[in-house]
Amino acid sequence: MIRSQRELLIHAPVERVWRLHTDVAAWPVWNSGIDRVAPTGTLTVGSSFRWRSHGLAVSSTVIALTPGRHITWEGPAAGIHEVHRWTFTAIGDNTLARTEETWSGPRVDADPQGLRAELTQSLTVWLTDLKRTTECK
Repeated sequence: MIRSQRELLIHAPVERVWRLHTDVAAWPVWNSGIDRVAPTGTLTVGSSFRWRSHGLAVSSTVIALTPGRHITWEGPAAGIHEVHRWTFTAIGDNTLARTEETWSGPRVDADPQGLRAELTQSLTVWLTDLKRTTECK
């Protein structure tokens, strides 16, 4: 299993960051690492959504959610089981966005260093795109 964590201070209110981040259908508009998302309804524990990231098909199910604070999803992607947690903390009018993701499975076991680098890069891009988009609004 591999794990990566990243965090970034976003100069925007937590409500704005949360609203953008949990509008899954709009991810491809602002997140340069996401190719497309199948239409989805409101995110709740147990809801699922399908998406493509860097050419990989991902199927995710929400396993924990506290509106405005955190969301965790898990699911398979090309032989990798991923668990992805996001936490948003208000700091005055700003938001500390934290993300942590773990990957496991035979594909990870075959190249843990290479896939850890891919995962870290993906999380960095996601946070950077989230920051850029919410700070521009």
